[in-house]
Amino acid sequence: MIILCASTLFFVLSITRLLSSSLTIHYLIYYALLPIFTIIFILRENPLNFGICLGDYKWWWFYVLITIIIAIPILYVGSIFSSIDQYYSKNFNFHSFFTQTIPLLLFWEFVLRGFLLFGLQERFKEGSILIQMVPFVLLHIGKPEMEILMCIPTGLWLGYIAYRGKSFWPAFITHSFINFMLNYLVNY
Repeated sequence: MIILCASTLFFVLSITRLLSSSLTIHYLIYYALLPIFTIIFILRENPLNFGICLGDYKWWWFYVLITIIIAIPILYVGSIFSSIDQYYSKNFNFHSFFTQTIPLLLFWEFVLRGFLLFGLQERFKEGSILIQMVPFVLLHIGKPEMEILMCIPTGLWLGYIAYRGKSFWPAFITHSFINFMLNYLVNY
């Protein structure tokens, strides 16, 4: 119950209460520091139990690789659609991608596939995969419709890989690759 309430609060506040002009700092607070604070001081648990460690990397690395291989042609086709092209055809900058987007994705993945998924795992088992997918999809509102709809199977798959791999890192690596590749395909 605490995990659901806290994560909902963090999502709502991150949308309604901008804490910094830097989105990196904003998401760091709402999607990393507050969840870790909740884990340590309210739940009195070890944050490592929330997917921060590498988990079963001997299992998940293969699924990350397969997902990336399958994603490339899908992203290529998606990049041709005008709604995707219009949304992502900005001056893509490698520096800002690695200094801003990567940290944002790290914090997103931690709150979704770390705090929420592993926080609900004991009570909801595999159902926590479905639960974490809902805010993942909702956080993409404002992006092209095709991308939002693709977040349903993608969110379930990323949740499954994290759940089965006992770590949020495979979801972070995969999400980062997808974001990078889509931006690259649209802009180059």
